[in-house]
Amino acid sequence: MTTDRGVPARISIVTLGVADVARSAEFYTALGWKRSTASSPEIVWFRTADSVLGLFGVDELAADAGIPPTGEPSFRGVTLAVNLESRELVDAALGTAVEAGATVVKPPAETSWGGYSGYFEDPDGHLWELAHNPFFPFTEDGQLDLP
Repeated sequence: MTTDRGVPARISIVTLGVADVARSAEFYTALGWKRSTASSPEIVWFRTADSVLGLFGVDELAADAGIPPTGEPSFRGVTLAVNLESRELVDAALGTAVEAGATVVKPPAETSWGGYSGYFEDPDGHLWELAHNPFFPFTEDGQLDLP
């Protein structure tokens, strides 16, 4: 619900700045993600369980935001996460990501908080966490159901 004050607590779109839109689109398609027909050669859209992922040229994204391009990417202090229903699904998802061209940054392992988690980076260095958190249930449509 939108009000006339504040910012709604939702993330509608995450747009990743990428070096080669076509190459990155191939990577996410190889993960099994469905490309939206709203896509164009300049920007590619993928619908996720509760938001949209966009792929846009990194220099064009910087220009759109009104900031200068930063050159070679490095750790940005941001990770994206896909929570899964089991440890086995984490391992299977990581295998799919590697087959698609991802680089494993941290193999999945048990965590101090009682879950199971690992990280990969996409062809542009964006970090993705694959995690199973037994304390975060899912709704029937695949969204996290946090208290």
